[in-house]
Amino acid sequence: MFNKNKKIMTDDRLDSVAIITDGNGRWAQKRGLPRSQGHIAGAKIIQSVLEKFREIGVHYVTLYVFSTENWKRPKEEIDTIMELAYTYLDQVVAKKIKEDNNFCVKFLGDLSVLSEKLRNKCIEIENMAKDKEFVCSIALNYGGRSEIVHAANQAIKDGYTELTEEIMSRYMYTNGTPDPDLVIRTGGNFRISNYLLWQSAYSEYVILDTLWPDFGEKEIYKAVEDFYSRKRRFGGLDKEE
Repeated sequence: MFNKNKKIMTDDRLDSVAIITDGNGRWAQKRGLPRSQGHIAGAKIIQSVLEKFREIGVHYVTLYVFSTENWKRPKEEIDTIMELAYTYLDQVVAKKIKEDNNFCVKFLGDLSVLSEKLRNKCIEIENMAKDKEFVCSIALNYGGRSEIVHAANQAIKDGYTELTEEIMSRYMYTNGTPDPDLVIRTGGNFRISNYLLWQSAYSEYVILDTLWPDFGEKEIYKAVEDFYSRKRRFGGLDKEE
């Protein structure tokens, strides 16, 4: 049973959470605001969300910020997201890493197509701290299918003629990070959206109607309680079955 007043202590503990941060644009439109305001509002809650998961004992949180398919959106919206990403990394994340010795950030995705300014900032942030107690992974220009293809191609380039799951996992962007125990999708849509296809093979999914900028403590506790109400068999059976 999950107790929100205590850190999670169980044999099947929740250690890694991935979130599809959906609903920024709809949040803004419902308020008669430009979609860009939704992305700004969504960025503002990230730190509080990370801290709440940290309080309950989670060590890895992965955020789906921008997908390979999001390039289809209007240029104005894309420019806003990219500028916001740079500003957030520069003003919020860099400060957090400097002040918190147990916090680090890693990036998932193909950063080569980003602007030089943003790409260099991502590299700078990732190099500021590594292998800390709490890891926030940011999926930026990320797609699950392209990640799998990229991993296979890299393994082949390194001389592998036959691939195994273990080899493939080593070439994923997430190498060194546990597969997510729980995937949360905000915004109410029942789609995987090309997110962590390899890693979420046995993740528990929780879909919430809450739009990402409104995601907070109540939604976190609901998702975690839902996770602990399920039996995770990983293809097997309970002893009584």
